[in-house]
This record gives sequence, structure tokens and C-alpha cells, in this order.
Amino acid sequence: MVLFGGILSIKTISFLVFCVFVIAGLGYLLGRITIKGVSLGTAGVFIVALLFGAFLYTPLANQLKVGGATYVSNALKIVENLGLILFVTSVGFIAGPSFFGDLKKNFKSYILLGVIIILIGGLSCAGCIVFDNKVFGRDLEEAGAMLVGLLSGSLTSTPAFSAAKATVTSDELEAIVAVGHGIAYLFGVVGVVLFVQLVPKFAKADMDVERAKLSESAPEAPSKLDGSELELDPFGFCAFSLVAVLGVFFGSFKFGNFSLTTTGGCLILSLIFGHFQKIGKVCIMPQESTLKVFRELGLMLFLIGAGVAGGASFVKYFEWVYFIYGIIMTLLPMIIGFIFAKYVLKLNLLNNLGSICGGMTSTPALGTLISTAGTEKVAGAYASTYPIALVAVVLVSQFLIIIFR
Repeated sequence: MVLFGGILSIKTISFLVFCVFVIAGLGYLLGRITIKGVSLGTAGVFIVALLFGAFLYTPLANQLKVGGATYVSNALKIVENLGLILFVTSVGFIAGPSFFGDLKKNFKSYILLGVIIILIGGLSCAGCIVFDNKVFGRDLEEAGAMLVGLLSGSLTSTPAFSAAKATVTSDELEAIVAVGHGIAYLFGVVGVVLFVQLVPKFAKADMDVERAKLSESAPEAPSKLDGSELELDPFGFCAFSLVAVLGVFFGSFKFGNFSLTTTGGCLILSLIFGHFQKIGKVCIMPQESTLKVFRELGLMLFLIGAGVAGGASFVKYFEWVYFIYGIIMTLLPMIIGFIFAKYVLKLNLLNNLGSICGGMTSTPALGTLISTAGTEKVAGAYASTYPIALVAVVLVSQFLIIIFR
């Protein structure tokens, strides 16, 4: 069997698939461990994937001999992107019916919060660059490349990572950006996942009350389906696949160094299809059970693909000071953004946390928040804030690279 320009045996592919299921099984077991009401949930899969990447990535690549690292890397990208498409498209469909009503009511708040979160991240990054240059004497351009890479990792933002690499002036600086991204990615995922669980605990929030408040700002939209529509298949796989294909195509268009990416394209298209639910007499809304399974399966695959690669980079390039910088760039935007949303924008708790997930461009945290909140409606706030943050983080990353040359 030919794959990615080389030969991989069926046995090798089977072994890679076997590894995916081992990571998933162990990860869900880890995620079930609860300490004072807090658990990793699906993010437990990410921790196991990181450990797998840290200790077994190189032996696995070596086992495949010539080109092994490339094969493993490409296989992980397939797993990650497949998971991302499944998760984001499902979230868009689920949030679609109530999304535009929620957006109309809180539009200015979502825009403002998304911009503030990214600006705080950018300012903290700039401060760390200057500190690193003054205290450790590192070249300003190299420090800028490393810290902007850390910023993209802290926000788990692939578009920002790509934009930073495209803006630096040499292959060496591109490699430095990649190192920073890999180091910060761990806390960028786990930090936001824990944040959306710990805040309700510290606030002693009554989730029944919070869900009621969320329903007031994002009321359940009446179904546009009357039961007479033509279903393309019993589960909605056809409609789901159509939106996924259109989303990937839409997200691939580039405007300079910016594109919506697969995430943005699939999210926007599924929100639109989820809102209208039908075209003429044809149903374009998958079954709710299908969407929930795809959402969880997608999140699991995404965390495995990203986690194994992230674990390999983290161990290879780890330096404690860079990890501290990454923690700062994850925590400051979240904390300041949450306080601003609560006391200035007056957003209710679940809309606030959903917006924080979107502002931090954190796909794993949204999955955790849905489980914590007990409702998919939080995805509306995420989907409203995410595109603003996506554009802002790309621009901020490029700006920081340019001013610190």
C-alpha cells in the first residue's frame, strides 16, 4: 500500500490504529478520575497522548525505519484533521438553531471580549520578549520568534503558528517558532480545560440556574422541520459529509497569510446549515444522536493527533523558562477576559466561559465545558467569539514578529 510517497504495510497501518485505540482507552480511564469534583474528562486522552509522544514517538518512528518519522507525522495529521472536522462540524450543527439569536443579542460583547483576550495575550507576549532580551541577553529577533511561537501554542492556534512562520525571515527562525509552539501547547490545552471546570467550582455555581440564564440569552429556536422533509439517509451522514466538504473547501481560501482554516470553514458552514435545517423539502440536519457521537469521537481523535506530536516536541525542546512564559500567556488572557466579561459586559457564567473558550481558540476546552455545563448551548458563545479571536491572533502574531526584528 502506497502512502505519502512511501510504502507502508497493512501490518504497520494496523499497528498505528492499534496505538490510537490504546491511547483512547487509557485516556478515558484517566479522564474518569475525579478529585474534588474536577476531572480531565476527554482531555485525559490528551495527557496519555502526550506521554505516548514523549516516550514512544521516536521508537515507533525508528521501527518504521527509513522515512518513519515522516510517516508517523503524516498519519497523526490525518487523525488530528479528521477529528477536528468531526468535532467542529458537529458543534456548528448543534449550535446552529439558536446561534443567530444569541449572536444578535450579544454581538458587541462577543467581539469586544475576543479582541481583548487576544490583545492581552499579545501584550503579555511582548512583555516576555523584552524581559527575555534584557535578563537572558537573547537576540531580540530570536526571542520574538520563540515567544510568538509560545503565544500560538498557549492559544492552541494553528493559524497564528502558520502566520508567524510565514512572517519570520529565515528557516532557522521558523524552527524556533515551531519549538515555542510545541512547548506551550501542553499548558495551552490543559490550562483552559481546567479553568472552565474550576471557575464554576470556585463560584459555587448552581448549574440548573446557570443553564436557565443561558436559555434566556440563547432561547431554544423552534425546529424548522415538520416531518415531511426528504431525508437523504436515516442518520444524516450525507448532509454532514456535504457540509464538511464545503467547510474544508471554504476554509482553504487564503487572503495574504490569513485563512479561516478547516476549523473556521467547517464551523461557519455547519452553523448556517444548522440554522436553516432544510433546503426546500430536503432535510440537511443530521440526527442529534449522530452529532453527539461525532462530536465526542472527533474531539478524541483531535486530541490524540495533536497530543502525540506535541509530546514529542515538548520533551525534545523543553526549557523551564519558556514553559513559564507559556503559562503566563495562557492564564493572563483567560483571567482578565473572564473578569471583564463578568463585571463590564455582564455576561452570565456559561456565556462567559463559552466566550473564553472561543477567545482562547480552544477546541478541547469547549468539549469539556459542554460536559461541565450539561448543555450544548455554550457552543453558541464559543462560535460567536472564535472567528474574531482567530483573525486577531493572526494579526497580532505577525505584528509582534515585525516589530521585534
